[in-house]
Order: sequence, then C-alpha cells, then structure tokens
Amino acid sequence: MDQAHQAPVASDSASASDQHAHVSDVLDVVGHLVPELVLFRRDLHANPELSRAEFRTTAAIAARLERAGLAPRVRGVGTGLVCDIVPAGSEKLPFLAFRADIDALPVEEANELDFRSRVPGVMHACGHDVHTAVVLGAGLALAELARAGRLTRPVRLVFQPAEEVMPGGALDMVAEGALYGVSKILSIHCDPKLDAGQVGLRTGPLTAACDMVSLTLDGPGGHTSRPHLTADLVYALASIVAEVPAALSRRIDPRAGLSLVWGQIAAGSAPNAIPGHGSAKGTIRTLDQDAWNQAPDVVHELIDAIAAKFGVKHTLDYVQGVPPVVNEAESVALLRTAASRALGGEAVVSTPQSLGGEDFAWYLQRVPGAMARLGVRTPGDKAVRDLHQGTFVADEGAIAVGVRMLATAALCDWIS
Repeated sequence: MDQAHQAPVASDSASASDQHAHVSDVLDVVGHLVPELVLFRRDLHANPELSRAEFRTTAAIAARLERAGLAPRVRGVGTGLVCDIVPAGSEKLPFLAFRADIDALPVEEANELDFRSRVPGVMHACGHDVHTAVVLGAGLALAELARAGRLTRPVRLVFQPAEEVMPGGALDMVAEGALYGVSKILSIHCDPKLDAGQVGLRTGPLTAACDMVSLTLDGPGGHTSRPHLTADLVYALASIVAEVPAALSRRIDPRAGLSLVWGQIAAGSAPNAIPGHGSAKGTIRTLDQDAWNQAPDVVHELIDAIAAKFGVKHTLDYVQGVPPVVNEAESVALLRTAASRALGGEAVVSTPQSLGGEDFAWYLQRVPGAMARLGVRTPGDKAVRDLHQGTFVADEGAIAVGVRMLATAALCDWIS
C-alpha cells in the first residue's frame, strides 16, 4: 500500500487580498474554458462506454491534457489515467488529488437531446460525463495558473474507470499508485435533487456501504400435484426472498439502516411443474461500517437455515462491494471555503446521507478527503429525474460550478 504524506500546516502568510486575487484568477480562467468543457462533456455523453471499456474516453482526456502541456499517464490496460500538475518549487509537497469516474451505465437513454447517446443501451445516466468535464476543467485551469506562477502546490488528477461495478475501479487505481504522495483527495457527484449552482456538503458518512448477493437454488424438480415427493423450490425461494430481509432487522442493530432489496428473481417455466433451478439477485446496503462487516456471515447463516428447511441445495455468491464514503471534517472545511469564495456562501447547503454506494470510499480508507454533491437540476424544473434512469438530465451550468470550486480549493490555504 502506498503511503501518503502528512497534510501541510496552513500558512498564515497569504493575505485576504491574495486570496481574493486567486479566486479572481480562477473565475477568469474558468470563464473561457467553460464553452469547451460543455462540448467535451456532450461528446462523452454521446459516446458512452461501459465499465472497463472506457478506451475512447480515456484517449480523449489524455489528448486534451497533452495539448495543455501536461503529461498524463494512461494505465497499461488503456482505461483510466493519472495526471500531475507540479508548479516549480513544489516538488516535495504532497498532492491534493481530484478524482473523476469515467464509465457509463447499461441504460437506454430516453431523452431527445442533440447529443443523446449514440450507443444503444448505454448512457451516462449517473453524470460521470459531468464529473469528468469538471475535473478536466479544474486541471486545465490550474495548469494555466501554474504557468503564470499562481499555483503553489501540486495537484493530481485521477480519472478512474469502472465505478459502476463492484468492488470498483478505485481499488485498481490505488493498487497502481494513484495515491502515492497524496495527502487529500476531493471529488464531486451529480445530485438531481439540488439546483445547478448549489453544492451539498456533509461531514461524516455521506453514502452507504453496498454489496451484491447472487443466490441459486437447486432441487430434483417435480409435479405441482406432489410437492411432498420433491423439494418445493419455488416455495423455498419465495421464503428466502421474503424472510431474509425481515430477519436481518432482528439480527443487526436497526440503527445501522441495513436493507436487503431483491432486484431479480427467476424460477420455473410451467404452472404445473416444480422447477429444479431458481435464482435471486439483490443488493445489501447499510449506513454503518460495523454492520457492513457483520452482514456477510449473517446473510449466509439465514439462507443456510431456510434452504435446509426445504431440502434444497443452494449457492450464495456474496460480493462485498464498497464501504461508506466518510467525509473527513478538514476536507469538508476546505470544500466549504472554496465553494464560498468561488460561488458565494449561499451556494453551500447541507446534504443528507444516502443509501447509494460509491467506490470513492476506497480512497478515503487510505487518505483523508471528501465528496461534494453537485447540484444538476435546472432551477424551476419540477420533473423528477433520478440517477440511473434513462430520463436523467444534468444542467450544464453545473460544470462551471464544479470547476470553480475544485480549482479554488487548490489555491486555498490548507486546513491543518
């Protein structure tokens, strides 16, 4: 495991006028980058790529960074990259890292946009195209400021593949050294419940742990007129699907908010035949790290008991996905300061913990950091647009908001 440097102690040397000048620099640079970033995001949206297949996306990011005079390091497999911005004289300082996820989802787009997805059944339905444009924009802005002598600490851009599959591409990036020399890491995530122009912040747990369970049942099969002569596999499957979620609330502290929700169930092909095979798949989510650690053993135990009662054989594939994203207080303070300076204090709002899963949590298991929620709802829009849906739409005004906040964070005094 790579060891991160300690965060630097905040300096008292920067005056209020210096800080104001830095923010003005950011606003000026971002202003001329925004039109290009919007077009870049639209190109990604029209050409989405699924997890671990983000070759075109990676190449487009790398090419733009190279045109800015930077030296992106593309992973050997061709998906995902890391790029450092190191101003002269800051070579020995730890990095502030910005992370973006770049993969799309297997979702059919339902929007009629000029730049709607051209790939059947694939869409940026979680806003990763926006995340990518924001981190790219922050990097381009900071590269300009570094050339002008206005950036005093190194920044690392992490463009990560495969966030949408468990346990997530973050583990690959960490294993390959993305956090080497990093003392803080920041990221943003689109939030369709917040208006564009708003940033949601929370100290402590922001998301939930999320696991995948895949269950198969096997039995001899038989006729529905003689269930006593075989193993009633459908009844067994239905019992597991109904009883295990309820039993979990009695076996694990209910304050942990643990839930098992099945998303796929299959068994049988005829109304008068007891099948010999059935399956169920679902997700387990919890707000608590201890409950996340307990859940696999408890789920195995409960399913073992029910399957044995009905005499069916079973196989349970339990994949521990991601732990909760837990925002560190000093990193949240840095984001709050940056957002207030770049956007105004009224732009910052509190945000609740959600049951969504995010592999950004893996970075935070190793270095301090925080994720901000980036409002992407068009002000006044009354439509309900949720993530992972074919109707998801992001207001492109959010791109400039995210870029200004992250770029300003790199210029703020660090909180020690």
